[in-house]
Amino acid sequence: MPNQVSIHPALDGGVKIGQANFNGGTLVCACVDRPVKVAVKGTIAHNHACGCSKCWKPKGATFAVVAVASHENVSVLENGDKLQVVDPDTLIQRHACKACGVHMYSPVERDHAFKGLDFIHPERFQESGWPEPTFAAFVSSIIETGTPPSAMTSVRGRLKELGLETYDCLNPTLMDVIATWVAKKAGTLKEA
Repeated sequence: MPNQVSIHPALDGGVKIGQANFNGGTLVCACVDRPVKVAVKGTIAHNHACGCSKCWKPKGATFAVVAVASHENVSVLENGDKLQVVDPDTLIQRHACKACGVHMYSPVERDHAFKGLDFIHPERFQESGWPEPTFAAFVSSIIETGTPPSAMTSVRGRLKELGLETYDCLNPTLMDVIATWVAKKAGTLKEA
């Protein structure tokens, strides 16, 4: 019998495999009147389920679905006047619609390994076929948003049923990117 823990509406029925040739599209907020639209050109990467307390999650979701795109490939198409930065003090500058609350794009602008990337929520694409999530990050962080610690075994079990390896930080590839950037900046690593 499958585990009935709800992860995210786009994942609860099973992870849908994306199209290998998905080349971007238009993200649309949840507003009926004057929705914010953001163009994303090219591919997106590192799509994952995120349990952190900062990412936008649709109603009823325990996890967000988050990927990254190159900053130069992200542009506001319509109704940018409805956007505001959620918290200007965070590394990831989450630009949300003031009316519906959906985070539309979230650039990293400070000196960091992820500088030049924008975090996006691919389920907001009006086009289908976006790359599927391949792991779950910051899984333990869902406790901070109200999930009882006693539910964590079931949550991790459900993520594994969906084929998503679980991490309480980012996956090893992204953690290596951060550590490499830190080591180069400190001068302890000359070549990567």
